[in-house]
Amino acid sequence: MDEFDFIIVGGGSAGSVLAERLTICGRHRVLLLEAGGTDRLPWVKVPIGYGKSFYDRRVNWCFSSEPEQGLNGRTVYWPRGKVLGGSSSINGLVWMRGLAGDFDDWASEGNAGWAWQDIAPTFDQIEALDQKNAEQSGRVSVAARSNEYHPIGHAYLSAARAAGLPDAPHDNSHWSEGVAPYRITTLRGLRHSAADAFVRPAMRRKNLIVRTGVMVDRVLFEDRRAKTVRYARAGRGEIATASRAVVLAAGAVGSPAILQRSGIGPGPLLTELGVQPIYENSMVGGGLQDHLGIDYLFRATQPTLNQVLGTWRGQIGAALRFALSRSGPLSLSVNQMGGLVRSSHRLNRADLQLYFNPLSYTTQRRNRRVLLRPDPWPGFAFGFNACRPTSRGRVDIQSKDPGVAPRIAPNYVSTKDDVASAIAGARLIARVLETPELRDLVAEPNGFTPQGMSDREILEDFRARASSVFHACGTCRMAPQAKDGVVDSTLKVHGVDGLRVVDASVFPNITSANTNAPTIMVAARAAEMILKE
Repeated sequence: MDEFDFIIVGGGSAGSVLAERLTICGRHRVLLLEAGGTDRLPWVKVPIGYGKSFYDRRVNWCFSSEPEQGLNGRTVYWPRGKVLGGSSSINGLVWMRGLAGDFDDWASEGNAGWAWQDIAPTFDQIEALDQKNAEQSGRVSVAARSNEYHPIGHAYLSAARAAGLPDAPHDNSHWSEGVAPYRITTLRGLRHSAADAFVRPAMRRKNLIVRTGVMVDRVLFEDRRAKTVRYARAGRGEIATASRAVVLAAGAVGSPAILQRSGIGPGPLLTELGVQPIYENSMVGGGLQDHLGIDYLFRATQPTLNQVLGTWRGQIGAALRFALSRSGPLSLSVNQMGGLVRSSHRLNRADLQLYFNPLSYTTQRRNRRVLLRPDPWPGFAFGFNACRPTSRGRVDIQSKDPGVAPRIAPNYVSTKDDVASAIAGARLIARVLETPELRDLVAEPNGFTPQGMSDREILEDFRARASSVFHACGTCRMAPQAKDGVVDSTLKVHGVDGLRVVDASVFPNITSANTNAPTIMVAARAAEMILKE
């Protein structure tokens, strides 16, 4: 039996940070367990390769939701990273902190030490805004590359201003309210994932052991203290013990599932599945939140990335450029423009996130593979998601067998507020489309457009086409237990000892924007707390 000071379950955005931070002093022996394999794959390292990894089961869990009543009974695809670096290795690379009020909301839920003034310095510590600082371990390269983005993005920025939307401040546009080019996690033209920033440097230390291809079954307890992790590797069962703590960092789907298999969760569910309850808490797996978004597609009057990525000549040229200089469209994300904005001037903070991409595509199936293909004409996508949905769902195990995927029931568009947000977002998109700057760019809609449509028509289209923006969180929420918490403000699991959860599942409320940056921040804060103890 292997013995360690700390066992980290999950080598994704959070687990990568924990592995680096907990080993840097050299005093602690740490085991990192990751279900996936190496991130040293071409379509992981090439930034635009996330279109290839989107359905690739080698690096992706490829989950699906239950049929959603609010989406006309449709199931929703949920890609999640199954690889070192987790979802930071397959995501769209956008880095946004969220708004200051997001974290003040966290503190107001009874979580001392998580207000904006508390966590802003941690963001500063994990971000590298220039290449020189990015060379240091423990920092994510947050690159401002707007001068390389497709020129039609300027039409979007001009149209947004004409529609009355503010520019984000130039010096910190990757986290403030307003429209702006997105900053992305690249370094020298390659994806800079959490694995690159944290795990890879830490693997040179003798006190870190990384095991991949591992399926964690459960945590075992002695007198309600987490002591042992049971897992399978290469078809063989193994166990490891932790003298100080077990830390679950398996994400908003994986962490609540492991807790439930370990006997921490809703009592009736555990009993039904033959799991011996250790501590009953109905909120384990509850509180699920996600951003639900929609794109409106248009044929353009000007060339877009379709003419590069959708033709053999364009693909060969882009590949040569990338090979020779690590530049060009293959070195970028297609999520190039957007921002956090208010759908009405009467609101006190942004309620919508916008996305403007110089590419339109269709989903095709070929030889049982799902492929994303650029359209054969110039096109672009313009979409949104509500920042703070009020619908809540659940993640629950369906079997005590870890090989059976959990049941994911997001419960999308189940509140009046979320219905209103869907309509408000479409109305704002229509307002920007009606500016001269975008009227000149649009040849014709490629499908539904919200322009001139009734609220009923907008909502019908939203229910028919909206999909996840892949920001799942909240399933092990941080709060006092009396306020439906699963972990306390130090991320310790209520009701047991020696067990923490550190990933997006602990978010008390979803942040306004992309969740990778705040997940990494949470892990850095957690590591500080653990080391202080």
